[in-house]
Amino acid sequence: MKDMIGYCGLDCETCDAYLATINDDQALREKTAKLWAELNDAPILPEHINCEGCRVEGIKTVYCDSLCEIRQCALKKGVTTCGDCQDLEKCPPVGMVIANNSSALKNLKG
Repeated sequence: MKDMIGYCGLDCETCDAYLATINDDQALREKTAKLWAELNDAPILPEHINCEGCRVEGIKTVYCDSLCEIRQCALKKGVTTCGDCQDLEKCPPVGMVIANNSSALKNLKG
């Protein structure tokens, strides 16, 4: 499994925060911050949109670093991704990700 698949199965290489970071794209940071602030009803600013990937060393968004319950659980259990967890099929948070992104389950099983 490639390193840029997040614990939940999402592909970090397609995430706007990752893309804005690796390309130093301020316009994408601003667009992403605005969208994420609206979706989460939270004060997310362009300077918050910096991430090098969920499972690799480096900077992460505040959400990915410390608020994502999926990442925190995977770190606690010591699994590479949720695909290695025996509770995958009955995990509501991962189930929501899979329901909203059909490639996530494929990434976890791949």
